[in-house]
Amino acid sequence: MEIQCGIVGLPNVGKSTLFNALVKTSLAQSANYPFCTIEPNVGRVAVPDSRLSVISDLVKTLRTIPAFVEFVDIAGLVKGASRGEGLGNQFLGHIRQVNAIVHVVRCFDDPNIIHVDGHPDPARDIDTIHTELIYADFETVSKSLEKLGKQLKNPDKKIKIFHECAERLKNHLEGLKPARSFVALSDEEDEYLKSLHLISRKPVLFAANVSENELANDAEGSSYVQVVREIAKKEGAIVIVVSAKIEEELSQLDEEDAKLYMADLKIEESGLDRLTKAAFELLGLATYFTAGVQEVRAWTIPKVCKAPQAAGVIHSDFEKGFICAEVYHCQELFNLGSEAEVKKAGLVRKEGKEYFCQDGDVMHFLFNV
Repeated sequence: MEIQCGIVGLPNVGKSTLFNALVKTSLAQSANYPFCTIEPNVGRVAVPDSRLSVISDLVKTLRTIPAFVEFVDIAGLVKGASRGEGLGNQFLGHIRQVNAIVHVVRCFDDPNIIHVDGHPDPARDIDTIHTELIYADFETVSKSLEKLGKQLKNPDKKIKIFHECAERLKNHLEGLKPARSFVALSDEEDEYLKSLHLISRKPVLFAANVSENELANDAEGSSYVQVVREIAKKEGAIVIVVSAKIEEELSQLDEEDAKLYMADLKIEESGLDRLTKAAFELLGLATYFTAGVQEVRAWTIPKVCKAPQAAGVIHSDFEKGFICAEVYHCQELFNLGSEAEVKKAGLVRKEGKEYFCQDGDVMHFLFNV
């Protein structure tokens, strides 16, 4: 399944620097698996997963393919974006297509980098973006409500349910509350909400962009970062502290030099790796593997997913003609050292249509179309 995260924020907060670092890092990774820039502002980034390389080594595969997250660099939003300021309508349209939002917040002072509002203020800056996204959704719901009002004489009972939901939602948004805090009262209302592709209903991950010095010393102690954490806590959002400048520098180094640089900074994992994994977690996703001599591959599924739907991620025919899945957990492979030993120990199970996949399962599907 394709996962897209839109990188948003005010101009000059480090969005494009962070995105360029993501792209360069992926290009620098092993050619054993593919990377592609789909458009100038869209890049696919491998989800870091140490289990994948261990499985590949034990299976002695020819090719390894990780799970991917697509990041979309959306141009800086400004006040009035929902009314078309700064080509806002075009950029907001891009955000509607993504699964989650990575909101980059400037958490450093630098007189050489102009701030659109004079100086950084994380609370104000976050509010500016949130308000524009809510305004955009308000326009969407208002248009939908007008259309539904003309259809109320339609005998379809769903029209009335949708109309009542739209009225409540419009009032909710008028209070500058995001759509993600609006509660659907029925399956029909949930269906209606999904059809609107509301921007403020998407889950949010905050990337607190700090200076190089702050990351090397105590970024967590930054008053700016603390403000972002307090806002995120109220919204149930995730915060990742990064330095876009350092990530850009790391992306230009080879693997060994990057490790030495991170050791000097006393960081164990790059901000980009943490960001990519956090985006994966934010969307409630899990990974299962297929493993063979020709290819070992990670596949992305929802955390709650039955075997036929997991098979369908590979190809729709696998789901249509699903018979069963041969399954064992990757930890059993790690413990015993080879798939042959896993089979010998009787740990390969046959699971049917009602089996819920577990993160880390190694699966082989039997199907007939």
